[in-house]
Amino acid sequence: MKNFSQSLTLMGYVKSVDLNEKSFVIRCRSSDEIKISVGPATYYTVLKNLDGLDRDRVPDPSGPATGDGDTDQLRKYIKTDLLIVVEGIYQEFDDKTSFEARNVHLLHSDEGAYLFEETHWWLSQISRMSDEWLEDLFDSTRSYKLDDFAKLYRTNLNILGGQTDDQIQECATLSRLIYGLSSAYLLTGAERYFLAAKAGVEYQRQSFRSLSHDGKYCFWAFGRRQLKNGSKLIIPSENDDDRDTIPLYEQIYAIAGLAQYYRITQDWEVLEDIRRTITTFNDFYLDDEKAKAKGFPGHGGYFSHLDFATMRPDTPKLGRNRLRKNWNSVGDHIPAYLTNLVLALDPLPKGPARDNVAKLRDTCRDMLDMTSKIILERLPDPDERVPYVNERFHADFTPDHEWGWQQNRAIVGHNLKIAWNLTRCANYFYYLERENSMTREDVAKYYHQRAESSLNLARRLGNSMAEVGLDQIRGGVFDAVEREPSNGMPIQFTWGNTKDFWQQEQGVLAYLILHGATEGDQNFLQLSRELAGFWNLFFLDHDNRGVFFRVTENGLPVVQGAYAQKGSHSVAGYHSFELNYLAHLYMRAYVSNAAGTDDNFCLYFRPSAKSGQHSINVLPDFMKPGTVQIASVRVNGIERPDLLSAVENFQVPLNESDMGCDVIVEFTAGDKKVLGSSARTN
Repeated sequence: MKNFSQSLTLMGYVKSVDLNEKSFVIRCRSSDEIKISVGPATYYTVLKNLDGLDRDRVPDPSGPATGDGDTDQLRKYIKTDLLIVVEGIYQEFDDKTSFEARNVHLLHSDEGAYLFEETHWWLSQISRMSDEWLEDLFDSTRSYKLDDFAKLYRTNLNILGGQTDDQIQECATLSRLIYGLSSAYLLTGAERYFLAAKAGVEYQRQSFRSLSHDGKYCFWAFGRRQLKNGSKLIIPSENDDDRDTIPLYEQIYAIAGLAQYYRITQDWEVLEDIRRTITTFNDFYLDDEKAKAKGFPGHGGYFSHLDFATMRPDTPKLGRNRLRKNWNSVGDHIPAYLTNLVLALDPLPKGPARDNVAKLRDTCRDMLDMTSKIILERLPDPDERVPYVNERFHADFTPDHEWGWQQNRAIVGHNLKIAWNLTRCANYFYYLERENSMTREDVAKYYHQRAESSLNLARRLGNSMAEVGLDQIRGGVFDAVEREPSNGMPIQFTWGNTKDFWQQEQGVLAYLILHGATEGDQNFLQLSRELAGFWNLFFLDHDNRGVFFRVTENGLPVVQGAYAQKGSHSVAGYHSFELNYLAHLYMRAYVSNAAGTDDNFCLYFRPSAKSGQHSINVLPDFMKPGTVQIASVRVNGIERPDLLSAVENFQVPLNESDMGCDVIVEFTAGDKKVLGSSARTN
């Protein structure tokens, strides 16, 4: 090409530096090695968090300065083997090429010490995001009440966090915000986040809950729209893909916030609504043997939609969603609520509530086993040349490659989400293997096989997405691609080669947990670092202390139409908070040794005095036995070695006087010795 130029972002590892030519060479994940020139218009920056603090502490190079500013800057900031990101201008003219750096981004101040692996990075990010969400919605309020949410909560926020013309309050997005606030409290113990989560839970339960006549089932309304006079309750979905139906994924996410809040409080009323909702899933959406009596095929899994008038999935009125199943209706149970609910209920609590929750715990175990098995057996394509899973299905799990916009297309983030959550399931199955190893050898063997097969598919998807789902030149996760490219290229983009925030989250978490589960696979660690770097460089909205929904291939924010909104049907205080919460836990548990940082962290709980429980389960996430240890337990700020010495399987026993108090649990990575002999490991 002649006279061709374009802005281009590059991510790679520095291979060499040439001070005489004022240039350096980086090697991208694609194996391309690219020479980059620097000059007077080149600026060097060190990664910033949402707090806006300047963390540039790169030391000056040894020896006297050369007197040439460009050369001295190059000496100071560019070292071989560093992972860096460069924004610059690429040019072609006949057979000549040139790349001139304009912005060089460092991900560390100390060589090899990534800033996002420091102990405080994700705590700071989740705090700034939480503060901004609350101030956007409630201004200067600090003690939150149910009425605050009734008057001021809204799903849609413009990019500044202000109101839009549509004042709808969607139940699922409210629940997702509750998840985010609960996660922020679990990490920081900040009273503000707890009070807001508590008020949000009360408002959700009072305003959107619909119980059946016998109190057995709970459905959640889609939303409530504020009118000039009062408000209007909206039962069926208004989302374009699901309009006038009750889609399962919205019901699933309606209890995501409740489940995370329950981890903190053990609130029995919240658990009762979760139980009723799960009963609804299994009696109305589940296509099992019992469903045959209703005239359904009984092929397993969950139907994706119900007709609101007949409460059946086979009504012709459902159109393209009639008798359909999809990734969301099967797989979203696991991250949305099952993982957190099982963590809260297994082991069964001590106290009067034990027998009451035993059946629910067993139901959740069965659902986790069933949904993960369907993912393993039904979603991977029989043609091993296709690296992506199938995402939409007919009732018999025949892939549906004609549905709406999906056709025969893959969402890269869904493949990474599966890799992440199958690894979590594998960790839990290893726990169940150990639980049964001494008494039920056949059951232990079954769970060992489930763990291994789950981890194998997770590893396979993780490796595949590194080849066909990630940008190997710039970094980041692509969005929608054709599952079977017809353009002669390894990747064929469905629309644009853009990148969405939630898919970056799935990638960071998938590669972090795979690194931990595969005995420190360094490729997975490098992948997690590259995606964490891309997230922190390009998705953080520093001006408004938020997150951009979509960026271009080069990392420039897309702020047009719905993508200019901070809050909407597709974005709430969820994925970015989930990333902050779990990235902090995973990095402390799996990466701290490699990063040379402390491997301890704390979680904060406040078990309700009305819970009927005399214990609280505190395992941070589904982690393989031996991953972390409890180092200390404090109740209302007082260290309690008596409680620590009685911990078993991450269940902290509590006295009746401890209920309703703040319980702070400190963890440390399992391969480190903890001071004192009373530490307990899973």
